[in-house]
Amino acid sequence: MSETVLDVKGMNCPLPVLKANRALRALAAGERLRVLATDRAAVADFHAFCRETGHALVAWSEEAGVFSFVIRKREAP
Repeated sequence: MSETVLDVKGMNCPLPVLKANRALRALAAGERLRVLATDRAAVADFHAFCRETGHALVAWSEEAGVFSFVIRKREAP
């Protein structure tokens, strides 16, 4: 399965979610986007973003201050 990586480390809310939303538009349904962020607010932001848009937050983790979010693009309505 295809996975695209988006590095938004150093950017603050709302930029990580806005850039992820733009990147997701370029992906096909079912493809994955891995977002790397350093903003602590991104945890709540990406949970809310996925809940509101229908994309699946497949996994998230934090290591050495870097958050990693794996988002699967929703199927077309």
